[in-house]
Amino acid sequence: MYIKNVVIDGFKTYGKRTEIKGFNESFNAITGLNGSGKSNILDSICFVLGLSNMSIARVSNLRELIYKNGSTGITKASVTLTFDNTDKQQSPTGYEQYDDIVIRREVNLSYLVTHILICTTLWLMIKYCFYFYSYSNL
Repeated sequence: MYIKNVVIDGFKTYGKRTEIKGFNESFNAITGLNGSGKSNILDSICFVLGLSNMSIARVSNLRELIYKNGSTGITKASVTLTFDNTDKQQSPTGYEQYDDIVIRREVNLSYLVTHILICTTLWLMIKYCFYFYSYSNL
């Protein structure tokens, strides 16, 4: 199982929806100029996978994960990871029948809560998602 796709929207320096695809199943490198957002891509992946210590992402609270702290009208940050699950020998228990596993985490200024969605089909088909909530101080 490996990351196939990352969608970042409103997260840290990514004010507009950004899709990163074309990951290799063996090795990947993120390169770019200083200040281009390389470390924020890694922070976004950690965020989806359950980042609980905000200092690892170089922020003091969840509000700082939202693009410009919501001051530009963007009130939520979301990150979606799509995992390739075609190698059934490496599938998580209970997910062997799915070729893609999609995990999305969102923090929203209105809700004062982060939402974690685990989907087993296309991420737009949210009605098939399991919802988990983790409350946090914004």
